Amino acid sequence: MEVKKNLEADLEKKSSLFLNIGLCISLILVITAFEWKFYDRGAGMDLGSINDDFEDLMEIPQTEQPPPPPPVIQQPEIIEVPDEEEIEEEIEIIIDVEITEETVIEEIVFEEAPEEEEIDEIFTIVEDQPEPPGGMSAFYKYVATTLRYPAQARRMGIEGKVFVQFIVDKDGSLTDVKAIKGIGAGCDEEAVRVISKAKKWRAGRQRGIPVKVRMILPITFKLG
Repeated sequence: MEVKKNLEADLEKKSSLFLNIGLCISLILVITAFEWKFYDRGAGMDLGSINDDFEDLMEIPQTEQPPPPPPVIQQPEIIEVPDEEEIEEEIEIIIDVEITEETVIEEIVFEEAPEEEEIDEIFTIVEDQPEPPGGMSAFYKYVATTLRYPAQARRMGIEGKVFVQFIVDKDGSLTDVKAIKGIGAGCDEEAVRVISKAKKWRAGRQRGIPVKVRMILPITFKLG
């Protein structure tokens, strides 16, 4: 009985060993089948036998297209028209006005254009400036002899300049005389009085025409 048991145990061991060996062999065959590479040596892989015709393909002659024909220019047709051609068409003029022997035609009176009002412009600078008779030196001499120092200003010891503005009119007369900057104490009024009493000046002119000119002169008050 012991001999039979040993034989069965050996057979079991050998069968398991053969099974393992078979599995290993089958795995090796499968791996070898997947990793094995086959190379085709057909006619398509022989690159040396291909004829090289690239140069012939590159030398393609350029096609030249003929230019389009020039457009046809039509010369204008000149038709001569006689100068003395008579126009036979009659033009009928209809005037819706009844004229009899008793009809009186009123004389047409053209209204004169209204005269443009001259703008009385006052200039400050003109081509020919106004000038007093004898010049400015003679005018200041007149002011010095005519001017009276106000008593109030003398008592208070007031000195200074009074700036007098006036307009030399077109006829040379001095108008609109006023003190625009003064020192007070009666000096402003005295300066205005002296300028107002002055003789007519030679009027200023713009483009040869007498015009009004605004002027400003300083009058000095100084105690001797």
